[in-house]
Formats: sequence, C-alpha cells, structure tokens
Amino acid sequence: MRQLTLCLLISAAARAQTPEARIEEIVQSYVTNHEFMGTVLIAKGDKIVFDKGYGFANLEWQIPNTPDTKFRLGSVTKQFTAASILLLEERGKLKTDDLVKKYMPDAPAAWDKITIFHLLTHTSGIPSFTGFKEYPDMEKKPATPEEIVKLFKDRPLEFEPGSKFNYSNSGYFLLGYLIDKISGEKYPQFVKENIFTPLGMADSGYDVNAEVIAHRASGYTPTGKGEIENTGYIDMTIPYSAGALYSTTHDLLKWERGLYGGKVLNAESLKKMTTPFKSEYGFGLFISTADGHKKIDHGGGIEGFNTELAYYPDDQMAVIALANLNGNAPGEIANKAATVEFGGKVELTSERKAIALKPEELSALVGVYSLAPGVDLAVTLEGSQLSTQLTGQPKFEIYPEGPTFFFLKVVDAQLEFAKDGAGKATQVTLHQNGHDVVAKKK
Repeated sequence: MRQLTLCLLISAAARAQTPEARIEEIVQSYVTNHEFMGTVLIAKGDKIVFDKGYGFANLEWQIPNTPDTKFRLGSVTKQFTAASILLLEERGKLKTDDLVKKYMPDAPAAWDKITIFHLLTHTSGIPSFTGFKEYPDMEKKPATPEEIVKLFKDRPLEFEPGSKFNYSNSGYFLLGYLIDKISGEKYPQFVKENIFTPLGMADSGYDVNAEVIAHRASGYTPTGKGEIENTGYIDMTIPYSAGALYSTTHDLLKWERGLYGGKVLNAESLKKMTTPFKSEYGFGLFISTADGHKKIDHGGGIEGFNTELAYYPDDQMAVIALANLNGNAPGEIANKAATVEFGGKVELTSERKAIALKPEELSALVGVYSLAPGVDLAVTLEGSQLSTQLTGQPKFEIYPEGPTFFFLKVVDAQLEFAKDGAGKATQVTLHQNGHDVVAKKK
C-alpha cells in the first residue's frame, strides 16, 4: 500500500481508478498470498472488460497461465449435464418428471419415487458416492459408469425424494448414465456434438488422463505451510458427468452467451433450468441475488483445480475465474469482482485494521450460535483473543474492526454480532461470498 505521505495522490487516484484496476488489485492480493493461480475473465454484454492469466499452468517448467489455458472444471460440469438432459427432453426422448425406473428397470425399490427432476435438483435422497469412506481409494482406479452406479445403487436413501436438498454427485453421475442409455451416445460425445461443437467451443472437452491435451494446466494443492505441491491423482472416469469436463475462460464465455442467448435451449427449457426448487438450486445452477442483482452461478472443485462461473442475466455480465490451485480464491475473486463492477466497495483482509476492545466487550460475544441444523458456530475467548469454530472445522482467530464487527484473516469472512439491551450478544451474521447467514445464540 502507498505511504500516508502520498495521501493527496491516493485521493486523486481513488477517484480516477477504474473498476478493472481495483479488480486487478483484488486478484493480485490472492496471487501475492499464494492463494491463486489461474485466469479471470469478465464480460459485459458484447465486450470483454477483464481478461488475464496469473501464475503458472506448469510450475516445474514455469509456463504461464493465459486465457488459452485449459482447466478441469469440477462441478461446473453439472450445468452441461443438465442442459444435455433438457436437450433430450426437447427432442421427445424423455421428460424431466419421468421416473428414473422408466429407463432403469433394475433400479432398487427405494428409487420407486425418484424422478429425473429430483436428480437435477439434488433432491433425490441418493447419497453422494464421493462421501463414501472407500472413495479416496477408488478414485485412483478407472471404472465404468455401470461400476460407479452399482456402488451407490443399493445404499439407503438419506430422505424422501423431493423433501430436502442435499448436494449429490451420485445424482449427476446417474444423469450421465441416463444420457448414455437414452441417447445411445456416451456422455463425452453427446456434450461435444450437441454443445461444444455448435457453440464453437474448440478448447473444451472431457478430460482423459492418458490423452495429450494442448495447453492443459497441471493441478496443484497448497500444503498449509505456504508451499504448493503437485495434486493427488484422480482417474477422470470417476467424476464423469458430475465433474470431468475441461475448458477455458473464453470457451466458457461462449457457453454463457449461448445458453442465455437462446442458442442452446428454448425459452421454456432455460426457464426450467434457472428456476430454483430448494436451497436456491435449479438444474445444475444456483440462482440467488447478490449486490441486489440476480445471479446464476456454480463453482467446481476437483484435485488441483477450483472454478467459478457466474452470470448476471439482467446485466448480461459474465464473471469467470478458473484456478489450477485448490482453494476458495476463484469464488471469492468472482464475487468481489462483481461487487466492484456494480459500483460497490470491497475491502480486502489486508486492508482491514483491528482495534482494541475491553475484556467485557469480548466476553459478551462468547457463546454457541446455531447456523443450520447440525451446524453450530462457537465463539470462544482465550486471554484477549476471540476465536470462532464451525462444527467439524478448525478453530480460527477473529479480529475486531468495531465493537460488534470482526474479521478472519485466513479466509475472506466477517462476523457481525447483535446485542440485547444488557449488552449480551443474541445473534451473529456471517458475511461470506456475497451471502449473509444469521445464526441465533443457543
């Protein structure tokens, strides 16, 4: 940051700074902290306003990331799977309210009420196979779709189909399996012929470990010690239609423009895809509001890669961040970039200043807050240091920016407490990734 002696220059620069210049500062803060390597693209209407690469596609050979670099998409794949199902529906091959058993007569009795709609919206109750205890061992070995389906087919459902939302990679894997059976084509070929080729997405495809793919990035994982290592191996037959595609920022922009421009689906199908059912989820997409603007997005995570693809339909703005380094940076960068483009203010963790509070002010905030069923946020005090801990996660220190406003340094999140007339905290609001979640004190 500039020195205080340059305050007049700062003032003038701040007035003249473009949104893109501020976004560059935001991205660079993640690069400097070794939290981001990848590419970022922002487009508004027909104009690309931000388009840059950061860090290296291959650290060992020092090959830079560029807009041409290809990244594994992880769960961003799911929207392509959902669109493929809708294309088959438009062609009269299926209906989204069809029972899965119509196409899988050998499905277990527990699946009698499960529809394709339930798979699309993560409301089937089928447990996600990526959460099984045997998954870490099996992900390194090639498997056929039939073998993966067999893995979860006879597991008990987690809830009555349609009654709840629970993110399930099994459901989206099963959708790819159904695409194979119903279309007569394998999922990779169907997506290529019906989406990638018509939209001119020549730099997108289904990732295959053994294939030589030009400009494919290597994936990396932080060690937690400020260092980076090569990521673990995953055979790309495992994620299949739930997460095995790769692409570039420019190709994903073609996808966004094609999907929301009516070049992929008809208006009725697109409406179905972008209408939330439970937990703000439509078909392969989250639909929410951020900074007062409608937002349609999905992130992805797979060994060595994290991604975020967001579209603001009322503004015709696409924000794309692809990383070949595991972590939360792509989602955080995309959210902050959108805020800046909409004229909002973003304060980086490095720009926040902690203040001193009295011991009684800190102790008034101690307690357990209910964030969601089965998920609590505990606030504890050790000496003069407050810390917070989510159920099942490590404990992190929090720092006061005001009497009731605290920030974390390890992740871009803030806690805002509300007090009663006696000065005791009654609830806390978690601000993270453009969302505000209120947790009442137990």
